[in-house]
Amino acid sequence: MTTGKINVSVENIFPLIKKFLYSDHEIFLRELVSNATDATLKLKHLTSIGEAKVEYGNPIIEVKIDKEGKKLHLTDQGLGMTSEEVEKYINQVAFSGAEEFLEKYKDSAKDSGIIGHFGLGFYSAFMVAEKVEIITKSYKDEPAAHWICDGSPSFTLEPHDKTTRGTEIILHIAEDSLEFLEEFKIRELLTKYNKFMPVPIKFGTRKEKIEQKKGESVAEEDKDKIFTEVEVDNIINNPNPAWTKQPADLTDEDYKKFYRELYPMQFEEPLFNIHLNVDYPFNLTGILYFPKMSADLQLQKDKIQLYQNQVYVTDNVEGIVPEFLGMLKGVIDSPDIPLNVSRSYLQADGNVKKIANYITRKVADKMKSLFSENREDFEKKWNDIKIVLEYGMLSEPKFYEKAGDFVLYPTVDDKYYTLTELKETIKANQTDKNGKLVVLYASNKDAQHGYIEIAKEKGYEIILLDSPIVSHLIQKLEADNENLTFVRVDSDHIDKLIQKEETQISKLSDDESTQLKTVLEEIVPKSNYSVQLEPMDSAAAPFIITQPEFMRRMKEMSQSGGGGMFGMGNFPEMYNLVVNTNSDLATTILNTSDKTAQEELVKQALDLAKISQGLLKGEALTAFVKRSFELIK
Repeated sequence: MTTGKINVSVENIFPLIKKFLYSDHEIFLRELVSNATDATLKLKHLTSIGEAKVEYGNPIIEVKIDKEGKKLHLTDQGLGMTSEEVEKYINQVAFSGAEEFLEKYKDSAKDSGIIGHFGLGFYSAFMVAEKVEIITKSYKDEPAAHWICDGSPSFTLEPHDKTTRGTEIILHIAEDSLEFLEEFKIRELLTKYNKFMPVPIKFGTRKEKIEQKKGESVAEEDKDKIFTEVEVDNIINNPNPAWTKQPADLTDEDYKKFYRELYPMQFEEPLFNIHLNVDYPFNLTGILYFPKMSADLQLQKDKIQLYQNQVYVTDNVEGIVPEFLGMLKGVIDSPDIPLNVSRSYLQADGNVKKIANYITRKVADKMKSLFSENREDFEKKWNDIKIVLEYGMLSEPKFYEKAGDFVLYPTVDDKYYTLTELKETIKANQTDKNGKLVVLYASNKDAQHGYIEIAKEKGYEIILLDSPIVSHLIQKLEADNENLTFVRVDSDHIDKLIQKEETQISKLSDDESTQLKTVLEEIVPKSNYSVQLEPMDSAAAPFIITQPEFMRRMKEMSQSGGGGMFGMGNFPEMYNLVVNTNSDLATTILNTSDKTAQEELVKQALDLAKISQGLLKGEALTAFVKRSFELIK
C-alpha cells in the first residue's frame, strides 16, 4: 500500500476547484463521462494499430446510482491505468493524460476523437463528492489499483482484486449535493451533456418485448404468448449522430429525424438544412437548420449547440456563429475551438474568426443553390427566412457581397424580384427628376392599403418590406446603389417624386389655389402639418396625409436603436397634408362662405385622412365619431 501527497502547489486546491474552477457544479458528470470516453477511444486506437494486444469488443460506459449508500458509480471498459499511471495522471493535478497520448500518437491519433487537454476534468468530482475512489485495471498485464481521496491533498493507493479491464469511479456524494443521487437529475445531465457521445452510455435498464417463436403460425388468441418481456440495457445516447456522417449518406428524412432528436418539443419541420464539413484549415462538422422565423430577433437566439468531439459544451455560440445566424438551430462540433478549463467560454483565437467566415460563406452558397435549383420553392419559403438574410446583409459584409444572387424583394401582389430584376422592371416608369430609380415600398399592406391602391392605379410597382430592420436595410442598399432611392408608399406624395410624362392640370386658378391654401393653413395645426396643394385625378382622395421620407425613416431608425448614436432620439410629429385641388371637396371648402361650416368641413376631412394613417386616437377620435353622427342626422 502506498500513501502520499498529491503534487499540488497550494494546500487548498480542492476548495478552489469546488468554488471557482467550474462555473456550474453539474458539469462534473460531463467531465467524468468524457474521461471514460477518452479511455475507451484510446484503447480503440491502440488496438487498431496493433499496440494493444487485447480484444476491443463492444465497450460501454455505465452510470449507476446507489441512493442508500449515497454513491454514484461510473464504469468504463477502456484502457484503464496501472498504479504508476495513477500516480502520474491522478496525483499530479493538471497533468493531462489525453494530451500526452495525443502528442505521442499525434500522426495516427488525430482523427481518433480523443477529447484531450482537460487535465483538471477528473477533479471536478470533488465539487459534489466528499470522497472519491478509483478502481482501475490496465489493458496491460498488471495488477489493478485502488485510489482513495477524501478531498484533502492526502490519498491512499493500494492493489485491488479487480480482474476486468477498465476503470470504475465511485463518488461518495456530499450532503450539499444529494440531488445528484436522484435518477431524474442524472438522466437530465446525461441527456444534456452526453447525448451524442461516441461511446454507448448505459443508465439503468428498460423492459422490451422479444418474439419467442419467430416464423411460427399462432392462433389469434395466443398472439400475446409468443412475446416475452425482458430487461435490456438502457442506452441513453446516440453514438453516431447525423453530423458525424457524410452528407451523401443521409436522406432528407435522416436530417428531419435528427432535428426531432435535437428538439423533441419542436413540432414544426425545419425549412431546410446546411451540412457543415471541413477539415482544413480547421476541423468543423455540424448541421444548421432554418426553422420558421418570427419577427422577434431575441426569442430565436441560443438554439445552436456547440460540441467538441461530440461532448456538449454550450448553447452560447456568440463569436463562432455569425450573429445573424444565431437565430438558426442545430449543432456545431469542432476540436479547434479553444475553451477555458471549464469548457464554458470561448477564448480569443484566430480559428474562431475563420470558422465564422466559413459558416457565413457556406450559408450564402446554400441560399444561392436553393434559389437556382428551385426558385419557386425558394419564393414560397422567403417570408420564413427573410429576417435572417436581411439581418445578414446588414451585419456581415462577406454575406452582403453574395446576397444579390438570392435575396428577394416581393411585391404587394406576390411577385418576387432580385434587386437587379426590380431595377429593370421599374426603370421605364419610376424615375425621379434626378434620374434615380424610385423604389416604392409598403411596410404594412393593410395599414397602407389606400396609398397602395393609388400607386397601383398609376401603374407603379410596390414592393413589400415589412421586417423590423427595413429602415437600416434600405439605407444600406441606397448607399451601395447610387442610382436608387427608396420611398415608402405613404411618404412624400409620389407624383412629386416620380417624373411622369403627363401631369394633372388643376381646376383651380392660381388665385383660387392661394385662397384655398390660406383657408386651410388657418384651420390645420401648423405645428404638425405642412399644407401642400396638388392637382390629382378627381377620383383620388381629397385629403391625403404623408410624412417626409427622410424624417419618417430617421424616426424609425431611432426607435429601432439606430438613431440614438446620432442624437435623434426625439423626432417631432411632422406630416404633409396633401390636398387634391381637383376634388369636389376642395372646391366646396373654397366656396363656403360660412366660416364655421368651412372649419367643420376641413376638420372632418383632416380627421378622415388621419384615420387612414392611424393617427386619430383618444379624445380626438371620440370627437370625430360624435361629429360624424351629427352629420349623418
